Amino acid sequence: MSERCYCEVADLAEARSELDEIRHHLHKHPELSYEEADTSRFVADKLEAWGYAVTRNVGGHGVVASLKVGTGARTVGVRADMDALPIQELTGLDYASVHEGKMHACGHDGHTTVLLGAARQLAKTRHFDGTVHLIFQPAEEAGSDSGAVRMIADGLFERFPCEAIFGLHNHPGVPTGTFGFRAGPLMAACDTVKLRIHGKGGHAARPHLAVDPVLVGSSIVMALQSVVSRNVDPNEAAVVTVGAFRSGHAPNVIPEDAVLEMSVRSFSPDVRATLEARIRALAESQAQSYGATVEIDYIRGYPVLINSEAETAFARQVAEELVGPEHVIAPFPPIAGSEDFAYYLQKIPGCFVRLGNGEGKPMLHNARYDFNDENLTIGAAFWTRLVERFLARDRT
Repeated sequence: MSERCYCEVADLAEARSELDEIRHHLHKHPELSYEEADTSRFVADKLEAWGYAVTRNVGGHGVVASLKVGTGARTVGVRADMDALPIQELTGLDYASVHEGKMHACGHDGHTTVLLGAARQLAKTRHFDGTVHLIFQPAEEAGSDSGAVRMIADGLFERFPCEAIFGLHNHPGVPTGTFGFRAGPLMAACDTVKLRIHGKGGHAARPHLAVDPVLVGSSIVMALQSVVSRNVDPNEAAVVTVGAFRSGHAPNVIPEDAVLEMSVRSFSPDVRATLEARIRALAESQAQSYGATVEIDYIRGYPVLINSEAETAFARQVAEELVGPEHVIAPFPPIAGSEDFAYYLQKIPGCFVRLGNGEGKPMLHNARYDFNDENLTIGAAFWTRLVERFLARDRT
């Protein structure tokens, strides 16, 4: 296969109006994690119409579309997420969400449309030799027991073997159509911690007869500020943020209990383990020093997303061929957000890519966010070319 056969952005120009229509339909009808029944059906119907072998209800509402061309034995997977967020949309768009309190505020409508665009083009041109599995995943936003976990548990890679897997997420603040790559840790592990402090309630005028959980909680909050600064190598990155502190209802009453909730983020398994150990030790010792007790609910969320070297280099090369090196950022800075694509990368090699959504655009999870439609053909051409290159007939 000669290089001239590989997909260019211009090859998707004739599909642009259809992709706009698909994306706006998905944006208008968002569905939350575990509820993506209509989205899943819409996606599967499109893929079947284009000639894919479609498997529905993988790990819930997951869809896997497979296309084999030629006699090649190689396989590759590409994943897009489909779920929306519990946010009331404030964009004012004519295709804004019709579902109260639900919106595509993270661009999963765009990710799904981009992969559908690639699916359409791959089925049309069939310029590869092997098997591609297109994975449309539910429940990325779940935080735990997510769509990736459920699809893997449902035998994703046994039923649809992939030598490597690739995924993409848009990135507001970076110019439209600019790709970002980073080998190794790209996105953080994210854990959630809930501390319930048990003190002894009493009258505000007689604090010596009570054990004040507000004081205990305040002490824990301050002690937690030392977890990163005095336990993590300065060359590593980690975040411990207390986002909620709830206790009491009246100014003249010392309450019985207080609750702290925090987000803990890290970029290596060793640092992740250190953070958990220190947070547990500090919470218990601080509570004990005041005569209180503490219950610790430490919930491990998504792991560190670690891109493999070879697949990242390959995906970067594809992007540089497609849009030019001037529209590629490598290495892309680490991102403190988390992604359940990390679970796939624990099983097989692959690369998670960032695609600029435009400078000055609203950030992700913002009620005024919208996916940039200029990326539809760029992203679709990227996935098409990546599959063509990975499954090229003359690739050694």
